Amino acid sequence: MNQTLRHLAAGTVLALSLGTSASAQEAPSLIYSDTVAAADPRSAVLDEGFAGCLGEAFAFEPYHGATLVKQGTELTAMQRGNLDMANLAIFDFYNQVPETSILGTAYLFRDIDHMRTVYDSEVLDDLVALMEEKTNIKVLGFPYIGTRHVNIRGDKEIMTPADLDGIKLRMPGGEGWQFLGEALGANPTPLAFTEVYTALQTGAIDGQDNPLPTDKSMKFYEVTDQIILTGHRMSNNVFAVSMSKWDSLTPEQQETLQSCADQFENDMAEYVIGQENELVSFFEGEGLKIYEPDKTAFRDHVLEVYKASKFAEDWPEGLLEKIDEL
Repeated sequence: MNQTLRHLAAGTVLALSLGTSASAQEAPSLIYSDTVAAADPRSAVLDEGFAGCLGEAFAFEPYHGATLVKQGTELTAMQRGNLDMANLAIFDFYNQVPETSILGTAYLFRDIDHMRTVYDSEVLDDLVALMEEKTNIKVLGFPYIGTRHVNIRGDKEIMTPADLDGIKLRMPGGEGWQFLGEALGANPTPLAFTEVYTALQTGAIDGQDNPLPTDKSMKFYEVTDQIILTGHRMSNNVFAVSMSKWDSLTPEQQETLQSCADQFENDMAEYVIGQENELVSFFEGEGLKIYEPDKTAFRDHVLEVYKASKFAEDWPEGLLEKIDEL
C-alpha cells in the first residue's frame, strides 16, 4: 500500500471511530434494575412507555425480576457505578438518610389526591435535596405503585391490629419494612419478593401486603383466602438515576430524561389506579373474601406506634404538620 492509500485508510478508520464515538455520546446507556417481573404489565409501562419516550436518545437496558441486582441493594449498586437507574423503595434510603423515614410512615396520606398534592408541592424540596446530596443520586420522580393491603391465608377475620397478632406477615427486608409490619400488629417476616408465592403456598408465611395489581400479577390470590383493605400505605417508589450518570449527560439529554420520567410517573399512576378500581370484583370472582376493617382503629394505632418510635426522631421538624395541612 503506497503512502497516499495508507493515509486514506487511516482517515477512514479515524472517521469510523469518531462516528462511533459520536453515536455513543448521542445514545448513552441506561442500565436499569427492577424487582417487578418482566411479564408484569407494569414492566410494559416502563419498557414501552418510558423507553418509547426516550427513543433513540438513550440505549435503555431494563432488567426485571431482580435478575441483575437483588432487591434492596439497588441504591448501593448505583453508588458503586454498577447500575444507572432503579425504582427504589423509600426504605432503601433510611440508613443513609434517616429523615426519609417519614415518607415510609403508614397512613401518612389521607387519599391519593392528598398524596399527589404533597409530591407536587414544594414541601418535600429540602428532603429531596438532602437525599440527593447524601446518596449521590438524582431523583426523577415518585411514581405511584398502588395502595398496600393485607392479604392472608385462612378465614380469621381481621378488623383491628390486635387481630393480626401472631400472623406471619411477609415484609421486604430492611428495618423500615419490618417496623411497618410490627406497627400493623403482625409478626413481620423478611422474605424476597420472588419467594412470596411459594412461601404462601407451603404455609411458611400466613400473608403478605401489596397493592391489588401486584396481588394479581404475582397470582397471590391463588394461594390466599382474603384481602383486608387496610389501605395502610399509598406507595410511591423513588425513580432515580445515579448522579454520576446524570452529570455525564448534556443539558438536552437531562431534559429528555426528566421529561420521560414525568410521563412515566403519569402513565404508571393511570395504569395502577385503573387496575385498583377493577380488581375487587376479579378477586371476589376467584373466591377471595374482600372487606374493609376498622380503618380508624388501624390508623390511630399505627400512627401512635410511629410517633413513639425512633423513626419519628429523624423526621424533619414541622414536615408532618406541613403534609397534614396540604
